[in-house]
Amino acid sequence: MAGIRFFNVHRSWEDWFGMALGILIGLSPWIAERPADELPMLNAIAVGAAVFLLAETELVDLHRWEEFLELLCGLWLIVSPFAFGYAEAGGFAAWHFTLGGIVTLLAAIELWQDWHLTDEQMLRQRE
Repeated sequence: MAGIRFFNVHRSWEDWFGMALGILIGLSPWIAERPADELPMLNAIAVGAAVFLLAETELVDLHRWEEFLELLCGLWLIVSPFAFGYAEAGGFAAWHFTLGGIVTLLAAIELWQDWHLTDEQMLRQRE
């Protein structure tokens, strides 16, 4: 029962974790093998910056639209290896599949936590 209650409240560590994910996504071209094309690298930096800024904004002022956009960023990161043609690139694509899945899961949990709350209740539930 305690585990279910743990996921019922949006906690600040989720936002800090989201910011860390944004940094990892932005640095992924240098952590994993770099793709030959520059566009996937720029995409990783842009998505990483978006995830970081959305998570930081959630930490300061929580709204559902931030979580929804974070969910879209995670889904885009999963799809981007196919969209930019580096799905067979090995490590770089694997990083994006994994990080995109984690961002998507985190955003889905946050949306679930806040789905039935009013804006005022969302602000009061913070630790």
